Amino acid sequence: MTGPDPRPLPLDLGDEEAARGFFAVEQGSDVPPYSQLRRRVIDARARGTLAPGTRLPPVRRLASWLDLAPNTVAKAYRELEAAGVIETRGRSGSFVRAASDAEERALTLTRDYLAALRDLGLTAREGRSLLDRVLEERPLAPEEEGA
Repeated sequence: MTGPDPRPLPLDLGDEEAARGFFAVEQGSDVPPYSQLRRRVIDARARGTLAPGTRLPPVRRLASWLDLAPNTVAKAYRELEAAGVIETRGRSGSFVRAASDAEERALTLTRDYLAALRDLGLTAREGRSLLDRVLEERPLAPEEEGA
């Protein structure tokens, strides 16, 4: 006997209702809407809900669907592109990129790190604090301008 299929169902982001539900932002949140959008795409790519090659809604259309300023959506898309999560192909639109081998390995190591912290009884905040402390001692690489 097998359990439910663990693979997430792909989203049809061309469907307004599906896109509204997926990208919905929490009004009044301390987290800015562009940051909520960015996080949603990053998390969905990591879970496989947004497969590589998935076309994201155009900026103006998504802004209209969510009742946001186009600049808000554009800022989220720019940050996603700078992080290598999406790529813009001219007038064809913005598409989810596949994670690189290095990113996949880093994600695996990060998940292992978080599991170890949980086993030690530490909170997410304590884990972030530890990571920040180590990064201050030994940065990965120089920060890029504007990052």
